[in-house]
Amino acid sequence: MNIALMAHDSKKELMVQFCIAYCGILSRHKLCATGTTGKMVAEATGLQIMRYLSGSQGGDQQISARISCDEIDLLLFFRDPMTEKSHEQNEIDLFRLCDMRNIPVATNIATAEVLIHGLERGDLDWRDILRSV
Repeated sequence: MNIALMAHDSKKELMVQFCIAYCGILSRHKLCATGTTGKMVAEATGLQIMRYLSGSQGGDQQISARISCDEIDLLLFFRDPMTEKSHEQNEIDLFRLCDMRNIPVATNIATAEVLIHGLERGDLDWRDILRSV
């Protein structure tokens, strides 16, 4: 599966810790991330990550483009709901695309853990079935 990783500044360390904890599972998939998040996760875990621009510089739009082309199967985006962002409309568009394309999204660690365990069990293989229809 192709998994995209994103995190607001205040959640980047949480994303790093999550990826350390689930490195074994994540290593079996293709990962991409916005710039700083990808750099931090790669340095901490040794995982191979395709890095895009930072979110505020267009990385979120680059990931949105991959979603619109059916090149992303799962999005882990640890958000800080308490901080206002100047590029929040891009995030709304990103979530809309995920809804349109039936991409599972986790915006917090609790949901991310449910998805990662489902991924490990093979529960998310339905995306392959949808693509063949």
